[in-house]
Amino acid sequence: MGDQKLLSPPNGSLGIPNPRKLGTSVGGYYGGPPGMGVMAQFPVSPISSPVLPSSPVGGTTHPGRRNDLRYPQGSHRNTGIYPGWQGQRGVNIFDDPKRHSFLEELKSSNAQKFELSDIAGRIVEFSVDQHGSRFIQQKLEHCSVEDKVSVFKEVLPHASKLMTDVFGNYVIQKFFEHGSPEQRKELADKLVGQMLPLSLQMYGCRVIQKALEVIELDQKTRLVLELDGHVMRCVRDQNGNHVIQKCIECVPTERIGFIISAFRGQVAMLSTHPYGCRVIQRVLEHCSDEQQGQCIVDEILESAYVLAQDQYGNYVTQHVLERGKSNERSQIISKVAGKIVQLSQHKYASNVVEKCLEYGDAAERELLIEEIIGQSEENDNLLIMMKDQFANYVVQKILEKCSDKQRVALINQIKVHCQALKKYTYGKHIVARFEQLYGEEYFVHS
Repeated sequence: MGDQKLLSPPNGSLGIPNPRKLGTSVGGYYGGPPGMGVMAQFPVSPISSPVLPSSPVGGTTHPGRRNDLRYPQGSHRNTGIYPGWQGQRGVNIFDDPKRHSFLEELKSSNAQKFELSDIAGRIVEFSVDQHGSRFIQQKLEHCSVEDKVSVFKEVLPHASKLMTDVFGNYVIQKFFEHGSPEQRKELADKLVGQMLPLSLQMYGCRVIQKALEVIELDQKTRLVLELDGHVMRCVRDQNGNHVIQKCIECVPTERIGFIISAFRGQVAMLSTHPYGCRVIQRVLEHCSDEQQGQCIVDEILESAYVLAQDQYGNYVTQHVLERGKSNERSQIISKVAGKIVQLSQHKYASNVVEKCLEYGDAAERELLIEEIIGQSEENDNLLIMMKDQFANYVVQKILEKCSDKQRVALINQIKVHCQALKKYTYGKHIVARFEQLYGEEYFVHS
């Protein structure tokens, strides 16, 4: 699900093309119901905030580093909630030749010559049609206040149903974006008593996210309180988790204590869940309550070694390494120290080892690198890592981050294995990286 400007799949919500990269939504008007895709480096929100400030931007990595993560996709086609909507004169709108020809005109890119007044009295009918919905959305961005008021009067009585419609939800979102404060308030009043069912519904959850971005804080707070007692259910839901993320992003921590409290004692478990790991990252980014935030971090630190090896938990561990305090980073590094070679060969933990090298201080970095290259001659840790499909990336990171003294030792060890490395699929990466960093001549002659 992407930015609700009506799009097509984003980063959407669920498709993880390259697990090391962070996806963001693509803007524009949807062409059909958006799919749900997923994050790359860090799982993301379907309604995506700008680069997803909501998720840390991950570094680009080498193709094939991770398997694509796939999440279930939502139904791609929904005929809408008004399949047999009756027009004002009792005519079935789908058999209405005038309506049909009007929509054909819209489809053929002639929308510019029409105005909202041309469909007055039939706004709801057109809102549940793909082309009609797009037409209304485009016009709402630039229409007069009078036209907006006229359209709003038709939409408001049917807002609850439009919110869950495959095309109608976009019209509601557009009103939240471009409506007056009073119109936003009236629309948000339609959410009262419906927060849970809408949060769990594919299209309703997008409307709620948009509302949370733009409505007044007091109204926002009242609506969010309806989720008290249902937080964990929402977090585990493919739609509801995005609403909880948006609550954490858009409502001050002191007003959503019940959400943070629901995570107490559950953080490690949530961190290994495909949706829960995103929610925990949002907490780490937005929780301004020092005490509550620290409780979450402490539970992560306690399980950091296990989380580092989990397909979702590794993202949470990386997040603390990137954004945490130095003493928090040190605790994670102390848990992986002594097991660097083993963890570097692990599909998920290898990412965490790279982050330890990148964000640790000079002394910590030196300690980790020494673990790999400082052994006696009969120890082949470095060669093992250079040939490994995951650990070779850790060696490349070491080449970037090591001290001058370690670089000399590293280069000498790599040169010994140069010809052998060229015979291995992953060893070739090391030779190529080495030549890129230091020049081919240096590699051959120094």
